[in-house]
Amino acid sequence: MSKPQIKTRLPGPNARAIIERDARFVSPSYTRGYPLVIARGEGAMVEDVDGNCFLDCAAGIATNSTGHSHPDVVSAITEQAHRYLHMSGTDFYYDPQVTLAETLDRIVPIAGPTKSFFGNSGAEANEAALKLARYHSKRSFVVAFFGAFHGRTMGALGLTASKAVQRAGFGPTTTPGVFHAPYPDPYRHPRGPEAAVDECFEYLEDRLFAQLVPPDEVAAIVVEPIQGEGGYIIPPTSFFQRLQALASKHGILIVADEVQSGMGRTGRMFACQHFGLQPDMVTMAKGIASGMPLGVATGRAALWDWAPGAHASTFGGNPVSCAAALATIRLLEGSLIENATRVGAYLLDGLRALQEKHSLIGDVRGRGLMIGVELVRDRQTKERAVEERDQVVEEVFKRGVLLLGAGRNVIRFSPPLLLTTDQADMALAALDEALGVVGRVRGQGATVRR
Repeated sequence: MSKPQIKTRLPGPNARAIIERDARFVSPSYTRGYPLVIARGEGAMVEDVDGNCFLDCAAGIATNSTGHSHPDVVSAITEQAHRYLHMSGTDFYYDPQVTLAETLDRIVPIAGPTKSFFGNSGAEANEAALKLARYHSKRSFVVAFFGAFHGRTMGALGLTASKAVQRAGFGPTTTPGVFHAPYPDPYRHPRGPEAAVDECFEYLEDRLFAQLVPPDEVAAIVVEPIQGEGGYIIPPTSFFQRLQALASKHGILIVADEVQSGMGRTGRMFACQHFGLQPDMVTMAKGIASGMPLGVATGRAALWDWAPGAHASTFGGNPVSCAAALATIRLLEGSLIENATRVGAYLLDGLRALQEKHSLIGDVRGRGLMIGVELVRDRQTKERAVEERDQVVEEVFKRGVLLLGAGRNVIRFSPPLLLTTDQADMALAALDEALGVVGRVRGQGATVRR
């Protein structure tokens, strides 16, 4: 599997049979953008059940950080599985969990000693952080941001403000006491990036803290350093500087949700390191264990004053997942973070060249291999090209490249961190063709409208 190769009509006969079974027996709440049925994966390539090969620029939603079935990760999983598969960390001790906690203490961007809680997912990591912040601070309220995604379990859902469908039908039983503020979007604010930051803090200080909730009753501000599901939005550094100052002034904890942006994806181990943000807690999942289920909340050691039994998880910090995470971190520190920086810059240059060619592209932004391409119908009005985004993703799929959307009109590039420049060129070529097809259908072609 060295390059994309489509051998059948998509989906092929084997894929169609599995999709039909899925429709009968699996929850319809999952959002499958296109009919991929994977059979195996290697590196940044996957093969479906009909023998079609695809370049994976989605990485299981930014999860397969070291690629599919990296031999070092597989070896670590196999070795641990031969020893023992499970021994709940709720009631017993085991070395892989302790070793991982020690490793995280070394790499997280938190001043001083830390402790960690282990769950199974990003939502669980965020729920642990939310509970700990309230328990430690003895405060009830939390601030999150519009566009944020922090999970879909009932606790984390109170923080999430990404899409209405994620809340629809569940009533007012999500976490109470959560307030949302604007998240700075440099591309979309009519007066520019710094004005977007000003608007955010005017809302926080002059409206939220002045009219709705006293800041000394706010336990935490939960923030994605780069907003993921909201559209791969990157705020100015000044946003984080002011956020840090505001939190310090009022004794509010900062929780950095690095579930999607962390573990080397942005060319640093954690995205908040690009901005100088020093959080009190960091939440991790997705890429931490190369596809094995694991979520972690790591925070300053002084915060962990809750009693035994206050929070726990039967499967959280599973020893096999911890072994996979330790192997993943070794690979990230070995070469993959540097590769994400180098290939990410190469991919950004290529995407900006496509922006000069295709008027559908309104903005290209990213750090490392966390890159967003925002599609618009008109560059002056910045009208969101929602349908066109979905059409482009589908056309790229037909050409053997896997991409996902983010927000309403953004295409995200979140490939395995071992992506090569040759593979980046393959992805760029497929996107170039797809943009041309959709642009011609919409009457835009490759003519740039500035």
